[in-house]
Amino acid sequence: MSEKIKEKREPDMCSRPLLGKIFLFSLPIMATGILQLLYNAADIITLGQFASDVSAGAVGSTSSLINLITNLFLGLSVGACTAAARWIGARNEERLDRVVHTAILLAVLGGVLLGVFGILAARSLLLLMNVPQDSVLPLSTVYLQIYFAGMPFNLLYNFGSSLCRARGDSKHPLFFLCAAGVANVGLNIFFVVVCKMDVAGVALGTVIAQVISSTLVIAHLMRLKGHCKVSLRRLRLHKDALGDILRIGLPAGLQGCIFSLSNVVIQSSINSFGDVAITANADAANIEGFVYTCMNAVSQACLTFTGQNYGAKNKKNIDVVLLDSLFVVTALGLVIGFGVYFAGPLLLSVYTKSDEVIRMGMVRISVICTTYFLCGIMEVLVGSMRGMGHSVTPMLVSIGGVCGLRIVYVYTFFAANRTLFNLYLSYPISWVVTVIVHAACLLFYVRRKEFARLGAAGALPAAPAESGAEPPAESAEEKGSE
Repeated sequence: MSEKIKEKREPDMCSRPLLGKIFLFSLPIMATGILQLLYNAADIITLGQFASDVSAGAVGSTSSLINLITNLFLGLSVGACTAAARWIGARNEERLDRVVHTAILLAVLGGVLLGVFGILAARSLLLLMNVPQDSVLPLSTVYLQIYFAGMPFNLLYNFGSSLCRARGDSKHPLFFLCAAGVANVGLNIFFVVVCKMDVAGVALGTVIAQVISSTLVIAHLMRLKGHCKVSLRRLRLHKDALGDILRIGLPAGLQGCIFSLSNVVIQSSINSFGDVAITANADAANIEGFVYTCMNAVSQACLTFTGQNYGAKNKKNIDVVLLDSLFVVTALGLVIGFGVYFAGPLLLSVYTKSDEVIRMGMVRISVICTTYFLCGIMEVLVGSMRGMGHSVTPMLVSIGGVCGLRIVYVYTFFAANRTLFNLYLSYPISWVVTVIVHAACLLFYVRRKEFARLGAAGALPAAPAESGAEPPAESAEEKGSE
């Protein structure tokens, strides 16, 4: 099959109508994110059904810490997607090639660095989170150390998937993760039920599954004939491409880390309620993560479509992408969020047999899942700004509106009214405030600035800066709740 025919299979992100394309592009990303969540969910379900609720809670309590450590490099994968989409839209194959090979090498180096750090620091970081030392700490430490040993493969998959999405392909990463997901479930059952390895077994199963998914996505990129083809001999860190990735990815990663920091503060507060609350929160957060994944998928679509239209200097479509994405994410958020709420007890029963755990888990679901569409709106606004090359502005707004507000809330209102319900209220309150500020920044600053840029004569700038007051390099969100 010729390269020309292969290229036609990529969706045209620069021609209308866009609503259907955005929705269809989002669906495989949703499914991919859901499968990634199933790695952790499969771990917790397996332990809850075949080991103990303490083991399940030990694994669940690590999620916010894992996100805190990994989000910086996962943010860089967002930068790689944005940069690649922009150069595809601008039809600049040379700059695209530099971004692709820089991104893959960055994933390997970042994975090794995170792996070593995670293995060495796991126990100390868990102690800082007030994890109960007698019951949960030893199990959580073992899980984290094995999990971080597989970090190079984790990042390779995420960076490879981001490059696939930049070229309009959101399906292949899903297929590869399906294969890895099936392997993960089988390995979990084998290691826990047959080998009696408890948390070490589910961690090992997750790492092996990550090896499978990363191998498949890299092999796919190496076989490509069109955009984003990878050649191992050409892997190197190109200064200009690294700048393209860092310009968007570094603020996005820092934002994700600080989001996770606020979640770590909340997790520490939850830990003070005891083992049952820890397990209930872990189970509910896993279910909630599926809702977030759907919201984030639309944001990723908005970012990619905006990036390609920005590269093509098609400013009218940028508005259409934003409005269509807001419609899709709001509808999905309401339908899925309330669906999870009404099915909450049934869903929680998959994770645990304890009525008390289910009751406490429903407290989180009732507050967060029913309002998650607000988080989706926030994510789409951020995706639009990042697609146009702005990452510092949404980072600063999110740090103040989400992270700062939550931390202040925990140490003021929650400290005086210590209930789980009041603790979880910090999420929707922070989303409302941040949506308002993001919308103002997008409409009155970013949109005007970038539309003036696109309307000016001359070529598309290679590295748009946020403002004259900020450095040209723009130096500066899991999975779980944002």
